[in-house]
Amino acid sequence: MALACYDVTRTYPREEMFGLISQIRRAGASVPANIAEGCGRRGNGELHRFLQMAMGSANELEYHLLLSRDLGYLRAETHKAVHEKLEEVKRMLASLIRKVDSERA
Repeated sequence: MALACYDVTRTYPREEMFGLISQIRRAGASVPANIAEGCGRRGNGELHRFLQMAMGSANELEYHLLLSRDLGYLRAETHKAVHEKLEEVKRMLASLIRKVDSERA
């Protein structure tokens, strides 16, 4: 997903370099970075917290991609393909959060 974020933003207008491009790339990289950081922490409580942050970044990314489509920076077909990948990531993340929650109880 992070690589897809970099790929789709290559064609964005130059004036979005410090705006939407930066936001999409940051949110896209933040999802796996938070998962990795949570895995390196002690206990499921810490992991759960970082998984929640990863989900927040995924939701933020979802909005930025929708905005990109509405602004005409992403073609509808490209948005659909990237959005489907993001939905899959969110489903996997939600499943992992449920698993960690069940082990915390």
